Amino acid sequence: MDGSGARAAACGGTNSVAYGVMPADTTEVVRTRGAGVSTQVAVLPVGSFEQHGPFLPLATDTLVACAVAREIAAAYPVHLLPPVTVSCSHEHADWPGTVSISAVTLHAVVSDIAASLRRSGVDALVVVNGHGGNYVLGNVVQETSARGERMALFPAAEDWETARERAGVRTSLLTDMHAGEIETSILLHAHPEFVRPGYESADFTADDRRHLLTVGMSAYTESGVIGRPSLGSAEKGKELLASLAESFEAYFALLTSGAGRG
Repeated sequence: MDGSGARAAACGGTNSVAYGVMPADTTEVVRTRGAGVSTQVAVLPVGSFEQHGPFLPLATDTLVACAVAREIAAAYPVHLLPPVTVSCSHEHADWPGTVSISAVTLHAVVSDIAASLRRSGVDALVVVNGHGGNYVLGNVVQETSARGERMALFPAAEDWETARERAGVRTSLLTDMHAGEIETSILLHAHPEFVRPGYESADFTADDRRHLLTVGMSAYTESGVIGRPSLGSAEKGKELLASLAESFEAYFALLTSGAGRG
């Protein structure tokens, strides 16, 4: 199924609109959607609750993950789940408001959600990660796949790079590390009410971050920003999300084909 076919399959009244970060499906909507596909796929947004400078909210990564997941759910017959809103943000601990859980806990939460879905007949799970510090999610997917169960992590760096080029994002993925052009653009499009003044003059770069895991973000930025948010725009945010939805087609095809079946 090509991208247009996948989108058409999702437009038969089986997907409900997500309001904010919460899916609006009823149990009957889920039942109907599941009856129309050979392999059921769920999408789990995973964000964080951490500083994003003085102009973006602590929930930025959750809002970004949910925006990506909503775009996917509008285009493909998937079950959209509510987000995991607190994750591994230890590198941001020096800023007030940041909250973290351990990697062990996040691993367990995602694994438990996947197991619960399988018990209810949903065979595949896509984890939409909005926070780069959630390294453990890669381990969850690797371990799950090695057991013959179906799971994927989205978006990959290549998907972000494709989206960056399509949207005309000028900052490289290396430079656009935190509260920069990409995140500001997505929020300006999806949740402009949460973007405070100040992003227009908050640019700060620190491309050499080799000791980040040891010393944390505060060793590289006073404001909490690493990137060029001044270049952000709602139009770029719209194009970023559209590109990611198109990139998702390959993941959907992989998870619903014979490949990866246990």
